[in-house]
Amino acid sequence: MRQAWLMAGWLVAGCIPSIDSGPAAPPPSSLPPEVAPPEQEPIRRAPDEDPVATLPAPRPAWEARPVAPDAATIEPTDYLVARGDTLRAIAIRTGAGDEAIARANGLVPPYTVRIGQRLTIPGGRFHLVRPGQSGIAIARAYGVPWSRIVAENALAEPYVLRAGQRVLIPGPPAAAASRAAERAAAFRLDIDTILTGGEPALASNQAPAKPVATPARVLPATAAVVPPARLAGGGFVWPVAGRVIKRFGPGASGERNDGINIAVPLGTPILAAADGVVAYAGTAIASLGGLVIVKHGGGWTSIYGYAARLNVQRGQAVKRGQPIATSGETGSTDRPALHFELRRGRTPVDPQGQLPLS
Repeated sequence: MRQAWLMAGWLVAGCIPSIDSGPAAPPPSSLPPEVAPPEQEPIRRAPDEDPVATLPAPRPAWEARPVAPDAATIEPTDYLVARGDTLRAIAIRTGAGDEAIARANGLVPPYTVRIGQRLTIPGGRFHLVRPGQSGIAIARAYGVPWSRIVAENALAEPYVLRAGQRVLIPGPPAAAASRAAERAAAFRLDIDTILTGGEPALASNQAPAKPVATPARVLPATAAVVPPARLAGGGFVWPVAGRVIKRFGPGASGERNDGINIAVPLGTPILAAADGVVAYAGTAIASLGGLVIVKHGGGWTSIYGYAARLNVQRGQAVKRGQPIATSGETGSTDRPALHFELRRGRTPVDPQGQLPLS
């Protein structure tokens, strides 16, 4: 009964586009790494209760802008460079991706070609990226995990596609029964997939959207958002005060934790660990429940899971120590807690090595 009352309050408050600072919290820079929270019985959800309250937001780019699987199949061939040719013009003429042609011929930026030069044109299925299309939507259209497309195309930070880019789709075009597991994997989301394939493609004359100051202004799903250029001074602070109940790395039964789990009372304000821009806020990864992802620049990203209320929107600028969510018992946790991760590029980093000791 107590939790139903609490959840109703969150759902009503979640419709108000403003930041709820919640109860006063100690300065995050002074939080010790392990402070035992008050003992309490875990609060259980009723089966039909919505465990996460979120602000009104557009669907993510991979749902708002679906992709048709209309890739062109190109046969491998050679091409003799003529007067006036550029790598981009050759890519358009042959239907192959310019990056794929450059890799096949050992070309490096600025990708200069010479008259009379013979280029190898790689074969394969090349998808022409349109404005607003995201990597996740492209992967789902072809039933191929986005991680395979990233590897096949040697995509790199910040993983924002551009309209007119030709992306090589790995694997055969036939959706054989033997590929059922791979096709299913294309529809499963994880942190890495959202980080590398969640942003919509930019049109040739389109600049990324500037971060917004409050959740009252919602960016459209087709607006690409880029992270800050570098991590703000001062480093990271603890997002909550609580006891670390699961550490980074492999567990006793072999499962791996890419972050740390911190036990906190239900409804504890979750604070941004550093200045940054919200890259995702929602519930797309079932095991993490209410989820906020913040990009900080310099390749750094912080992840906050198991939340019961999300107070921020994608594309919103946040400051270190700003409340961005409240703790809950969502996702795979069986008690009120925060799942917290730090990543450098695509690599999970032990948060306790980056957070202050006292």
